[in-house]
Amino acid sequence: MFRRILILSFLLTISLGLLYAVPAMAQLDQIWDEELNRYLTPQEMVQEDIYLTEEEAAKLMFPNSDSIRSEVITITEDQKRLIEERIGWHFPESTFDCFIGETKGKVDGWAFIQHTIGKHKPMTYMVGVDPEGEVTNVEVLIYRESRGSEVSKKRFNYQYQGKTMHDPIRINRDVINISGATMSVRSMSAGVKRALVLAEELYLKPTGNGATINTARRADKGFLESLLGF
Repeated sequence: MFRRILILSFLLTISLGLLYAVPAMAQLDQIWDEELNRYLTPQEMVQEDIYLTEEEAAKLMFPNSDSIRSEVITITEDQKRLIEERIGWHFPESTFDCFIGETKGKVDGWAFIQHTIGKHKPMTYMVGVDPEGEVTNVEVLIYRESRGSEVSKKRFNYQYQGKTMHDPIRINRDVINISGATMSVRSMSAGVKRALVLAEELYLKPTGNGATINTARRADKGFLESLLGF
């Protein structure tokens, strides 16, 4: 009898431990939103708006190309360091997916898939760059935040068209912000800048068409420092 009581007590202790542990573990998985002054709801945590597949976005990038092919770019540590110096912020990736539009054997441009953190989660978008080193188009593939999806609209991202490495591509400089989506706008602007540098360093310079090295000035750094803590 005493042994049975001990077993029941042990099982009860384990059950109570699990009862309190599950909410605690769930709370650890929650994300606090300073602006909203609350944790994100379960619905907000799994928010994911899918607009385009990679292939659909590539067709929008190169509507007049005879063919579109894709390749995976792997950059070296030296290339990564150089690109980070030029854009003024650090990033973890060393591989990038790129689509290339061609017509009669001539390259029409490159389209890079970018994954950069919006406010809490990454957003996925494609940035097109032509052989002149200018942005031709920006298309959002997946947006994972509960707010700020306006960055996927043409009335916003059209302003990146024609941008080059010589442009600031910064909020309140040459990019109009979206109220309530500042972090996403900064993040997308950073991805656009990175795509321009990738095109120049990996495709334009090897053919003699790239500009001379122009690392980010100290005054221009801090572009994402407040966002990513660099």
